[in-house]
Amino acid sequence: MPEIEVKHVARIEGHAGIEIEFERKKVKKVKIKIPEGPRLFETLVLGKTPDEAVSIVPRICAICSVSHRLASITAVERALDLRVPTATKLMRTLMHYGEMIESNSLHVFLLALPDFLGYPNAIAMTDKYAVQVLRGLRLKRFGNRIMEITSARYTHGENPNVGGFHRWPNRTELLEIKNEAERLIPDGVETVELLRNLHYPTSMEEGLIFMCLNPPTETYGFTGDSVLISTGEEKPIDDYLELTNERVVAHSTAKRCRYNGKPYAVGPLARMNLLGERLHGKAADAFKHCYSLTWVRNPLYANQARAIEILFCLEDIPRLVDKLIETKIPGIKEPTTKSGKAVGAVEAPRGALYHYYEIERGYITDANFIIPTTQNLDAMERHLRIATENLLESQGAKEKDIELILEMVVRSYDPCVSCSVHLVDLTLDSK
Repeated sequence: MPEIEVKHVARIEGHAGIEIEFERKKVKKVKIKIPEGPRLFETLVLGKTPDEAVSIVPRICAICSVSHRLASITAVERALDLRVPTATKLMRTLMHYGEMIESNSLHVFLLALPDFLGYPNAIAMTDKYAVQVLRGLRLKRFGNRIMEITSARYTHGENPNVGGFHRWPNRTELLEIKNEAERLIPDGVETVELLRNLHYPTSMEEGLIFMCLNPPTETYGFTGDSVLISTGEEKPIDDYLELTNERVVAHSTAKRCRYNGKPYAVGPLARMNLLGERLHGKAADAFKHCYSLTWVRNPLYANQARAIEILFCLEDIPRLVDKLIETKIPGIKEPTTKSGKAVGAVEAPRGALYHYYEIERGYITDANFIIPTTQNLDAMERHLRIATENLLESQGAKEKDIELILEMVVRSYDPCVSCSVHLVDLTLDSK
């Protein structure tokens, strides 16, 4: 049977390949093969205190360590009925914005843009697109700086913990963040324009279900206690197992998810499709200027969504900093109970991230993590199938051109393979 195989998809986090079997231009099998070994973080935290678990789980990933830490903290605080002051929530939001800016900039400029401009990598782009590459590096560096100030390190920072922050950034540091955000807003606008004017292939288009957290007070954002679904439903995050329905497949060490038996997508495109009308300022203008119903069908527009999110964060940071400067510095709140169970959720750059813990007498007795990439894998394979069949039907399509489109589809989801191979059951389901 004829086969298309990409043994290693470049410019993603971790190692993954694509294998497609077809016969008479009809696709028979599509596999995103993930060969990395399971990393067993859900087992590593058993028997640990909540504070220890909060420090262990960010090591799942160096790119989205803030999201893992925040999801873990949120789960522990919900389990132990610990409610933190508004100022603590605002500082966590600022820290989260840093990760969003850093990760989205990294993806847009260094991972995705070379495909659209016909280059093998971002370094090769500097012959004609040095201005754009430098803009991406400026934005990425700023995101790192926010995390360094708020989290004490830009990767795996230990400053945020259950109940609050060990060290509160001073006024000078906060004003540095505010001033730099204001200075970089034009870079954010230019990034949106750059992405808006690219050519987006259409061979992979097919509608999907989208999910994202519903931020409080009808705002755009990256936290929430309920999940919006593009079917019109809304469910509490406590129903995360019903929403995700994790299962194991034979060809991958990463689990898969479906909602009501169908693939669904999380991430920037899901957030923009479900929350985009809540944006304000220049980000709202960008959304209105860029958005179309094609965003419901074409995963490549996740790159435009990332650009708009960068602009949203840059615009909202000055407001956040002003509030934080005016606020009395809170101390760390201590829990009054040592037992409980709950799920915590945040929007990581790649989508909704769930951490669940059961705590008894101050120690973790059970844990479960549902990762965005795990939720997106079935959607990725569906888009790969559609793209392959359409490209095989087209006249003059060359194998290398087909392979490029397939890689672009996978890269549009920005899969984090290291995150997704968290645990594998012994029972395999090959369906």
